[in-house]
Amino acid sequence: MKKINEIFYSLQGEGHHTGYPSVFIRFSGCNLQCPFCDTRHNDGVLMNDTDIIRAVNLYKADWVVLTGGEPSLWIDSGFIRLLKQATGKKVAIETNGTHELPEGIDWVTVSPKSGIADVIGDASIKVARADEIKVVDAGQDLECYFGLPCRDADTLMYLQPCYVADERQRNANTLRTVRRVMEDPRWTLSLQTHRYLGIP
Repeated sequence: MKKINEIFYSLQGEGHHTGYPSVFIRFSGCNLQCPFCDTRHNDGVLMNDTDIIRAVNLYKADWVVLTGGEPSLWIDSGFIRLLKQATGKKVAIETNGTHELPEGIDWVTVSPKSGIADVIGDASIKVARADEIKVVDAGQDLECYFGLPCRDADTLMYLQPCYVADERQRNANTLRTVRRVMEDPRWTLSLQTHRYLGIP
């Protein structure tokens, strides 16, 4: 059984696959306590793998995205293999990188929380590889992310403004991130486009 916050169909709003129709499996629970997280960690229902697959197969998307919370707390290689075989979809994961991942995942997005002062918990990276690294810009030093053990020459680097409810602060965060990307073109800007579109 896995604790699922929600399963929904939308467009990927962030990072390299922005705009791709995707089925999202949002897991409940996380080993970190980041103040900007948008998941209600206490909400969710226990679901078995059959029910999860049935829900995913309601939608035509080519991608299923494991997100959270922290999905690595709930998954193993058997689940990844079953998910791919039973749905025919490619599997992506959005992880904080603090736990090793099972084999078979097609796209790994590591959103590291190391270097952000107010994160509670051990944020050291254990993931072996990342297809993209997506950093929430909280004004922290950014150079450390280029030395992460999961990064190699092909890893894409995305910097994303920290979303907050206050509009003035949100705009200031966005302008800061734009400026930092323009000052250091090793980064690519990532926006939470689903928020601008008003979709999940």
